Amino acid sequence: MADTVYYVCKYTPLELLEGFDIPFERLDPAPVSFECADSCAHPNLCGYGKAVLEEVLEKGIDSLLLVDCCDVCRRIYDVLLDRGNMKFLFLFSLPHKNGNAEVSLIEKELRRLSEALKDVFGRHLKEEKAFASWHKSAQAADLKEPHILLTGAHGGKVLLDTIRERIVLPVVDHTCTGNRRLLAPAGGDFYNGYAHALLKQEHPCMRMQFRREESDPDAAGIICHTVKFCDYYGFAYRHRRENSEVPLLKIETDSTPQSSGQLHTRLDAFHETIPAQNSISDGKKKTIRYAAGVDSGSASTDAVILDREYHIAGSAVIPTGQGAASGAKKALDLALAQAGISLSDLDAIVTTGYGRETVGVSDASVTEITCHARGAHFLYPKARTVIDIGGQDSKVIRIDETGAVINFVMNDKCAAGTGRFLDMMARTMELDLSSMSEMGLHWQNKVVISSMCTVFAESEVVSLIARNTPAEDIIHGLNMAVAGKTVPLVHRLGGEPSYIMTGGVAHNKGVVKALEEKLGEQIFVSDKAQLCGALGAALIALEGGRK
Repeated sequence: MADTVYYVCKYTPLELLEGFDIPFERLDPAPVSFECADSCAHPNLCGYGKAVLEEVLEKGIDSLLLVDCCDVCRRIYDVLLDRGNMKFLFLFSLPHKNGNAEVSLIEKELRRLSEALKDVFGRHLKEEKAFASWHKSAQAADLKEPHILLTGAHGGKVLLDTIRERIVLPVVDHTCTGNRRLLAPAGGDFYNGYAHALLKQEHPCMRMQFRREESDPDAAGIICHTVKFCDYYGFAYRHRRENSEVPLLKIETDSTPQSSGQLHTRLDAFHETIPAQNSISDGKKKTIRYAAGVDSGSASTDAVILDREYHIAGSAVIPTGQGAASGAKKALDLALAQAGISLSDLDAIVTTGYGRETVGVSDASVTEITCHARGAHFLYPKARTVIDIGGQDSKVIRIDETGAVINFVMNDKCAAGTGRFLDMMARTMELDLSSMSEMGLHWQNKVVISSMCTVFAESEVVSLIARNTPAEDIIHGLNMAVAGKTVPLVHRLGGEPSYIMTGGVAHNKGVVKALEEKLGEQIFVSDKAQLCGALGAALIALEGGRK
C-alpha cells in the first residue's frame, strides 16, 4: 500500500498517523531465515531484531516508525539509516517512567514526529480525526470468561495462532504489542493529553519501571513469552512463577517457525495441566480388559499394555526408524504378542512422544510431559521431580503427590546433553552405549569437556583420543558435561527430592552418578525407566476408559 507506515511497538502513536490520514500496519515478522539481516547486522542481534530487519529488507519496506523501547530497536534504526534507502524512518524516544518530566518528553516527541510526517508526506494533522481514533483506542474491553492470558514480549500472529490451535480456551494477548488500550481522552491541549494517555497505558511494557501486576481473575492459565536471549521478561516470569495460582508456562522463540515440535509439546503439556480441558472418555463407562500406551520418540518407539489390575501384560522397545506410524505398529504388535492378546482386545490406546499425532493407532494423544509424570508416579510414588533425558531433548518435571504436573522445563532446540549427544560420542569412540555406561564409573583422572555443542564436543573427544587419554576418563568427562547441562534445568524449575530419572539415558549408570554428584541427592531409577512414557500413556488410557 502506498505511503503505508509500518510499526512494531504498542507505544507507537497510531492515533497521530490516523490524524495525518497515513495508513499504517503492524510489522509481524516470521522469516524462515536471517539471510538478509545477517548480511548487514551484527550476528549477536537478537532473533526479533533480525526478523524485523529481514522483513523490511525482503519486502522492500521504505517507511518504518520505531520506538526505542530496547537497544535492538536502536540497532535496527542505525542499520536502516546507514543503508540510506528509506523514505521515512523515525525513532520515537520512550522513557521508562511516567512522571511529569517523562510526559513532557513524550509531548515533545509527538510534536517532533508531527513535523517529520508533515515534511515527508506533505499532509497536515487533523486533530479531530486523531481524537476520534484515540477515543476508539480507549474502548477495548477485557474478556470476562475463562481464557488463557498471553503476556511478555511480542510473539506475533504465528505464535498467537499456534496457541489458539493447540488450546481450546480463548487467548487474550497482553504482550508488548497486544491489547493496546490508552486512557480515555480528556480536554485541554491535544499533545499533552495524548502524551499522558500514551505513556500511561493500562498494560505497560515490562521494561517500564512503573509496570503493574496484571490482575485477571478469569485467566485459567498464563503463558509468558520471551524473546530468546532477552532477560527483561524472564524476570517478570520468575516473579509470576512465585505468585501464580494458575498453570504457568514460559516459552522462548526467535521469531522463526523453527522447532515447532517442541513448541507444540510445551503448549499441549500446558493445556493438559488446566483442569477439565482434556478427556479421552466418550462419557460411557467401559469394562476395561486391556489398555495400551505407545511412546513414539526420536530414537525409540516404546509400547506398554496394562490389564485392568494395572499389571504390565506386555511391552516392547524398538528403534523408531524411518516412520513413526510403522514403528508404532511394530512396537504395539510386539507388546500384543508378549501379552498373548490381539488388537481387538484393547479398549483404549493413547499415544505420546513427538510422533504422537501421526502414528494413526490411538484414541487420543497426550504429551510426553504428562505421560512421564504419570509413569514416574506409578513407578515411584515418592517422586516429586522427574528428570527425563530423551533422544533429542531433556525435560525436568515437578509433580505433586498424585503424579499431576506442577511445572516443567525443556532444554532448547539443541541436542546438547541428550541421548543423541551420548550416542554420537559413543560412535566417535567406537563403543556401544552399554559399554559407556559401565566404563564411565571407572575413571581415574578428571577430564573436562568444555563444549556442549555436539560437533565441537566430538572434536574435543577426537583430540583427547589422539593424546592417548584413557577412554574411562573421557566418558566420565562426557557424563559430567551431560549432568552440567541438565542440573541447571532442575534448579531453574525449583526441583526438590525425591528424584526419579526416566527415559533410555536413565540406564546409563555413569550419567546417573554424575547427576547425583551435582545434585547432592540420590536418584531413583526403575528397570522400566525407558518404558515410562509409554507406561504413563497406558495409565491414562486405562483410567480414561474406566470413567
